[in-house]
Amino acid sequence: MLTSILSQGSQATVEHLDEKIPKASFSPPLCTLKSISCEMQCKAPSEEVAYETTLSILNKLSNYSWDAKAVLTLAAFALDYGEFWLLAQNQSSDQLAKSVGTLRRVSILLKGPNLQKHRQALIELNSVIKATLEVIECIFELEKLSNYDTKDVPALSTGVDHIPVDVFWAIITVVASTTQLCCLTSDEGKKQELSLFSQKLNVIVSKLRRQITICKQQIEETEAYWRLVKLFRTPTEVMEVFKGLIFTKDKLQPLFDGSTRKPVSIEVLKRKNVLLFISGLDISDDDISILKPIHELISKEDQYKIVWIPIVEQWTEDLQKKFEMLRAKMPWYVVQYFSPIAGIRFIKEKWHFKGKPSVVVLSPQGRVESDNAIHMIRVWGVKAFPFTTAVEETLSSNKDWIGSIATGVNPNIESWIKEEKYIFFYGGKDNEWIQQFTKRATALANDSVIKEARISIEVLLVGKGSKGEDNHSLLGRFWTGIESMFISKTQRKTEADAVTLEIQKLLSYKNESGWAVLSKGSSVVLSGHGTTILKVLEEFDKWKELVREKGFELSFRDYHNQVLHTSHICCRIDIPNGSGKIPENMKCPDCPRIMETYISFKCCHIDGAANSVH
Repeated sequence: MLTSILSQGSQATVEHLDEKIPKASFSPPLCTLKSISCEMQCKAPSEEVAYETTLSILNKLSNYSWDAKAVLTLAAFALDYGEFWLLAQNQSSDQLAKSVGTLRRVSILLKGPNLQKHRQALIELNSVIKATLEVIECIFELEKLSNYDTKDVPALSTGVDHIPVDVFWAIITVVASTTQLCCLTSDEGKKQELSLFSQKLNVIVSKLRRQITICKQQIEETEAYWRLVKLFRTPTEVMEVFKGLIFTKDKLQPLFDGSTRKPVSIEVLKRKNVLLFISGLDISDDDISILKPIHELISKEDQYKIVWIPIVEQWTEDLQKKFEMLRAKMPWYVVQYFSPIAGIRFIKEKWHFKGKPSVVVLSPQGRVESDNAIHMIRVWGVKAFPFTTAVEETLSSNKDWIGSIATGVNPNIESWIKEEKYIFFYGGKDNEWIQQFTKRATALANDSVIKEARISIEVLLVGKGSKGEDNHSLLGRFWTGIESMFISKTQRKTEADAVTLEIQKLLSYKNESGWAVLSKGSSVVLSGHGTTILKVLEEFDKWKELVREKGFELSFRDYHNQVLHTSHICCRIDIPNGSGKIPENMKCPDCPRIMETYISFKCCHIDGAANSVH
């Protein structure tokens, strides 16, 4: 390592030059070093000459690796630079050193006022050589890390690919420094400007250090990932799994208990069923509120615990404040760890976390009972307890699904479902269509044929409150429930059943001008696009007599099928990108074809961009 020039700029030493290379196998290539040294000596001070000299040195060292090229060039400079200051130190005490020093022009620099005159230039020269050494040390450190696979440590690829450029700048800086030393020991008054090289090397050092830090973080993530993969293959205790998921090495920290507002040891999770509520900091009050009934239910016993794990790539002061605001709304346990959690890669890859809230259910042994229970919680709430895959399978196969989603949209729904009434749920983007549908559906419900048949039909505009006011929260909750039901079913089944296709069909109407669902109680009769289902109502006079013969339900469905045959409406389904596993392909709910896949991007002019797959 090249040490600093002493305070007066008149002393320097070279030591430990071969630290980077094992002594047992290293024999200094003296001829090569002298050849490089000769190449750098007595050059005119200009950037163009330094550039040409650097290319010549790179050509001489073409058989060496990039890091070796840099080390050999710096070593060649160190031979001359070290010899120069060794001679300078012994001028007064050694006649041979004095004589050789005269030949090496050491005496010119030490003569009279010259040393003081060039003091700042010597300090600058020493500084730029130190920066060169830092660049080379960073390159060595990056090379050591290159044993890892770039698939696991993608930042390595960027850093290693840029090494040739960094080595070039290290060598050209050494060339310029040699020229500057020659200028200082001459009487010609010329000077090689080093500031450009100094600035460039400082940028390179900062970049390399940043790259090394990122690489080390990615290596930590990779090692944590494979530890967790192994741990989940043979889990033994949920608390141990939790520690591996959150904390790096031995940096254990207590949980925050939302009910007492005090820190508690993670021992509270020992031998418990744990619901990991995983999300970013952009969660809504609805996301929190759906878990509160579950928290109340499990609080009666001591076998289940909820823990919020906030996923934040880089914490800031503002994000910590936002975290504290959200934490204040939660009565369950919260992870307070203001560093990237150890298992972030595992959570993203194995549990398909893409930013949207999810709930992973772990058994007391640390076994995954559900890798995302959020969808069944949104649809069935506490009815889905204990939120295992088996419970989800049972609930999602039930044909009476609309009631679970529509509960809460209107206070009368539960009684209508109990009485097995027919219900028109409807909505859309076009207010004129909504007015027309409301008018036609109300007329049908009050028609004498319907009354005579003692058929009771209720009409419900989704997104309207009990007093007729617009309620976007209710509408959003309804579609979130539909999406959750759809995702729940598509992630569990390989072949779409009748219920899945009906939900899929309804989901395809979400952004249309109009849509409607006809149910009998909680059982869906059919769902339809605004164009076709409105036409069925408008042409009620053409099929109303069939109601007496075949009944309302069968008559409605048959006439709707007739209308469908004369219509051609494309089916499009939007699936939020953060919803977890996205199906590779999807069967059309209206025909036997496989739907085409598109990528689209949507922005609602609020924080975050929503990426959807169609």
